[in-house]
Amino acid sequence: MSRQKVEICGVDTSKLPVLKNEEMKKLFIRMQQKDDISAREELVNGNLRLVLSVIQRFNNRGEYVDDLFQVGCIGLMKSIDNFDLKHNVRFSTYAVPMIIGEIRRYLRDNNPIRVSRSLRDTAYKALQVREQLIAKTSKDPTTAEIAAELGVQPSDITFAMDAIQDPVSLFEPIYNDGGDPIFVLDQLRSESENDANWLDNLSLKEGMHRLNEREKMILNKRFFQGKTQMEVADEIGISQAQVSRLEKAAIEEMNKQMFE
Repeated sequence: MSRQKVEICGVDTSKLPVLKNEEMKKLFIRMQQKDDISAREELVNGNLRLVLSVIQRFNNRGEYVDDLFQVGCIGLMKSIDNFDLKHNVRFSTYAVPMIIGEIRRYLRDNNPIRVSRSLRDTAYKALQVREQLIAKTSKDPTTAEIAAELGVQPSDITFAMDAIQDPVSLFEPIYNDGGDPIFVLDQLRSESENDANWLDNLSLKEGMHRLNEREKMILNKRFFQGKTQMEVADEIGISQAQVSRLEKAAIEEMNKQMFE
């Protein structure tokens, strides 16, 4: 079966070689023990497909594929230069996070929304401390624990981490269990919103009397108190996905009642 020809940076991706694990092991030995430059070149060329697979994750960023590919290759070369056979892990397992990290640094540095150097430094240190604490305790640390390690206020960590996050669409799905997806919008609220804006004045209070107690409570908290689905889920002890399903089912039931 022939591969479709796609050129990136002048490279015909359909003709890229693929190295087997044993082949890579021999090349790493040649490169590391004999300082064999040709072995390094073979390792780079033999893992370019790995870069291609990684940059597909960033297709929706509006960046030129050629640019992402070149940056990904830098990450690949760094991973080749730093890989140790004693790690006893597959090279791809080691390389992919480094390639992703290189691309993310490039995207952050070229983000039109400028973030100060001090904020970026705080965020990067926080990420490093987080990884160290996870390795030490086998659990995800709290913001307060990370702040204590760095000797700063928890609010400084939160602000710095928020600053380096990429903007997302309000309609980006954040969870889908096979049913209706939960969007970013479902986690937001506005002080100016009211029941008329949310449900087009469907006489919520009058229509809620046929619902069960849990459905009434969810709609009351969501549309009269203005709470997010996550906040409601935390208060009544169920998952956000369950809140979403119950909320939508209750609204559908109310619509049926109103148009009978």
